[in-house]
Amino acid sequence: MEKYLQGFLMGLAYVAPIGVQNLFVINSAITQKRSKALLIALIVIFFDITLAFACFFGIGLLIDKLEWLKLIILLIGSLIVIYIGQGLIRSKSSFKETDTNISLAKVITTACVVTWFNPQAIIDGTMMLGAFRATLSSEAGIYFILGVTSASFCWFMGLSIFISLFSHKFNNKVLRVINIVCGLVIIFY
Repeated sequence: MEKYLQGFLMGLAYVAPIGVQNLFVINSAITQKRSKALLIALIVIFFDITLAFACFFGIGLLIDKLEWLKLIILLIGSLIVIYIGQGLIRSKSSFKETDTNISLAKVITTACVVTWFNPQAIIDGTMMLGAFRATLSSEAGIYFILGVTSASFCWFMGLSIFISLFSHKFNNKVLRVINIVCGLVIIFY
């Protein structure tokens, strides 16, 4: 139980800082129906958990051993994340214009991109989870990674539910400010 709780806390530290995934979930919770926002959160959770498993069970070894791979991930991922950030800053989003019928394919693609093409998530996951893996026995590692995945589920579902409950408090001006702030945060990453 101790390793599960340790993994849960590490998982929260891993997903809680404002990042591209959080901003995608927040924006979805503001602009989509609650049922769609929760589906989007579940899809983000799926990709987040697969990335956590990859970081915990081995991608860190590849990145540590192959410097060129790390540089490629940083370069391509940074360009994609900057593009997403600039798109948010330039968007003229309003609640009336927002497409609440975005396709499942677009949701899945975007969730995949904000997770697996995010160099910050890959590097953080590799350093935090991969490094932690080296200190754990096989049995303890299973409890630890289950804690991490539980944290991902709790965080993204909680964030989506909380924001969607208060989405009526948001207007076009607030949405525009959120998009600009989110875009700047993403570009800064």
